[in-house]
Amino acid sequence: MFSILVIDDEPDNFDVIETFLAHEHHQLHYAASGQDAFQSLDIFKPDLILLDVMMPGLDGIECCRRLKAMERWQSVPIIVVTALTTKADLVQCITAGADDFISKPVNRMELTARVRSMLRIRQQYQQLEEFNNRLEAIVQQRTIQLRQMIFQDGLTGLPSRAGLLQMFDQRQEIRRLPWGLITLDCDQFKLVNGSFGHQVGDQLLQAIAQRLQRQLSPGQLLGRTGGDEFSILVENGDCDHQLEVLGARILASFTAPFWVENCEIFITVSMGVAKTTRLDQDGEQLFQDADTAMYQAKLRGKSSYQIFDAQMHVAMLQRLTLENDLQLAFKQTDFTVYYQPILALKGEALAGFEALIRWRHPSRGLVSPGEFIPSMEMTGLIVSVGLWVFRQACEQLQRWHRQGWTELTMSVNLSVRQFASPTLLADVDQILAETGVNPAFLKLEITESAIMDNAEMAIALTQALRSRGLQISIDDFGTGYSSLGYLHRFPVDTLKIDRSFINAINPNSSAPNPSHQVVATIITLAQQLGLTVIAEGIETQAQLAWLQHLDCEFGQGYLFAKPLKATEIEDQFLSRLS
Repeated sequence: MFSILVIDDEPDNFDVIETFLAHEHHQLHYAASGQDAFQSLDIFKPDLILLDVMMPGLDGIECCRRLKAMERWQSVPIIVVTALTTKADLVQCITAGADDFISKPVNRMELTARVRSMLRIRQQYQQLEEFNNRLEAIVQQRTIQLRQMIFQDGLTGLPSRAGLLQMFDQRQEIRRLPWGLITLDCDQFKLVNGSFGHQVGDQLLQAIAQRLQRQLSPGQLLGRTGGDEFSILVENGDCDHQLEVLGARILASFTAPFWVENCEIFITVSMGVAKTTRLDQDGEQLFQDADTAMYQAKLRGKSSYQIFDAQMHVAMLQRLTLENDLQLAFKQTDFTVYYQPILALKGEALAGFEALIRWRHPSRGLVSPGEFIPSMEMTGLIVSVGLWVFRQACEQLQRWHRQGWTELTMSVNLSVRQFASPTLLADVDQILAETGVNPAFLKLEITESAIMDNAEMAIALTQALRSRGLQISIDDFGTGYSSLGYLHRFPVDTLKIDRSFINAINPNSSAPNPSHQVVATIITLAQQLGLTVIAEGIETQAQLAWLQHLDCEFGQGYLFAKPLKATEIEDQFLSRLS
């Protein structure tokens, strides 16, 4: 049932309309003037208005114009009932906002048809309005939920990073104060998810949040700002001692295990500490400083914290620049391989080479491997670059063998990440097949740390590599973990004595030198196990003589030659063998 308002200064006209529409069962209301109509709109709430044009005072045209200007009533259809029939009069009605018109005298069939048409339009508009209202309510609800997701962590109920930043900004607007920030990241949290599942991992995060909350004092705000990262905003936190005490208290709280799902879990954290350097500093900068310090703390090892200083930003920028340059260098093949001769120490005959990567930066020139190789290790680029070096070394050795130097060997380093690569064996097989090199003359150098990270896996992997005919050498022997207990189980061919022991050798000194004994012990051990020994870093005749005295078989170092290009190797060494 719809509400219809008839505005007409003649009551008889209303009686006619009421009679004609009696069978439609609508509620009809009457207003004798435009003024009366406006006063009764909120009472009658019309769905349709039948409006007479010729009325004293406020006529129908002006009344129509005013109704259409009112936001609440502008969607209500208006049918003008008029004796005016000229086109100019009708245009005036339409211009004022009328939706339809009926000529006087009113015809029952025409009135019924036009009323039904306008009410149908009104109903469709109401349905659309209801839909829009429902949609707006849903959007508002989703907006509230989204804001909650942005500013509050759903798992712990703590503020998110955005939430902490919002709190920081709000409090700074009221009163500018110095702030401190501690950001902590759980060490190796992925192991928890991998070992116990994400459900246990989530419960552990909730337990960590509760434990951290107990360490806080008034004016300290805790938030979960990442997957396994939490941050603590400290109001008036400009005192180093205050932040250090809080940091030490937090670290101490993690010495006790967490009990989750009847599992005892130990977890450590790395923390970065930062302070605002000026009262108008924004929160994003404070968080960035704390993140930078936390990253440095992670490099130092588990359960540590680092206080931010401006030099860290410089170091971070240099690191990112170096990583970007390395990625570009690999794409543009700016790397090259140098070869350092390895000699048999008795007779000093050439035995082989070690392949070493070099990088000529377009603006910096040759960059030290000690600078860029750790960066490649951290980014994982070392895996792709290492395989490229292995391929270059295999191709070069194959060329030299074909040219007649068939007894030369080639040593190639395998980094820790290469050794852990799941595709290592497949990659090696592909390169051996494509280059056609004899694997018996290839030595893969693996560090002690790579082997000892997972001894059982390393044993199986080295056995698989040796089954392909490759030789295995332990690089930098004596500097890593104590691998003597595993050494007899590893399928190893060579031990390589680290240069630090060789550099310390001074046979002419009368003072006891522990390096002498270490080198002697390694050589004796290798001889007893049937392994060959290579001493690296030989720089003096005295060191060479001492190693020859100990029956060390092979050596390399600047005494013989620095790493050289392949063409230089051929000119300085291989041409003598022709």
